Amino acid sequence: MSESNIVELTMPQDGVAVVTMTNSAIANFGSWEAISALADALAKARADGTRVSVLASGLDGHWLEHAWLVDLGKALGGEEASGEPGCWFRALQEITHDDVITIAAINGHCCGGGAELGWACDLRIADEQARFGQPEVMLGLTTGIGGTSRLARLIGRTVTAEMVLDGSPMTAQRLYELGGVNRVVPDGTCVDVAIDQAARLAERPPAALHGLKRILKNSLEQPLTEALRFEQKTFQEVAMTKEAAELMRQKQRHFDAGATPVEIYGEPRD
Repeated sequence: MSESNIVELTMPQDGVAVVTMTNSAIANFGSWEAISALADALAKARADGTRVSVLASGLDGHWLEHAWLVDLGKALGGEEASGEPGCWFRALQEITHDDVITIAAINGHCCGGGAELGWACDLRIADEQARFGQPEVMLGLTTGIGGTSRLARLIGRTVTAEMVLDGSPMTAQRLYELGGVNRVVPDGTCVDVAIDQAARLAERPPAALHGLKRILKNSLEQPLTEALRFEQKTFQEVAMTKEAAELMRQKQRHFDAGATPVEIYGEPRD
């Protein structure tokens, strides 16, 4: 448990961490204290060898909400807030770190800065009751840490314009249909589903897993020609590892013995 008792870090199995925010006093709105604790927990998990981190909420119906307006007002006015000034950016750095895959297990309403942390995660699994919003325009603000830029890359400019200019929330199902959410699951199950997926990913070869995250990140930040060059460079680096060589030999032996791709790689997942 963090010093603030707002964020809990657990490690249900080797390579998997669950970081859970439970700030019931203010319904999981992002106080600077809470986001600082979140960043601390993610950094500790990474330092302890976590390969996949799940971001969860301990409050039913609330995932991570927007910035706590008390702290936001203080920060904008040059006053001391409840936590460190750069906490949101430190949390984003941990979420997007090359060495850890991050999964948002979204159990309820998330908006503003909370949603922006979710957009920065590699995968998003949402309960049916989840609602997503970028309500900054209703506060006389713009998005500031990816609520427009990252979201547009996930679901396209047209619907992002609708979300940020109108400010009204959208359902998990609509975001799933648009490509902003990977899976929509029955209420109360998103954390278990996310941990199950995290466990599978944690078993993947680390060099390949981290290399693919770097490729994904770079593909959004570079022109296609440069992105392809970086992808090939990363491929060559990972392909030359002993682990890759051994895995390729193992798989080829199975194919030579008559195994089918389904037997080796598994059935398609819903």
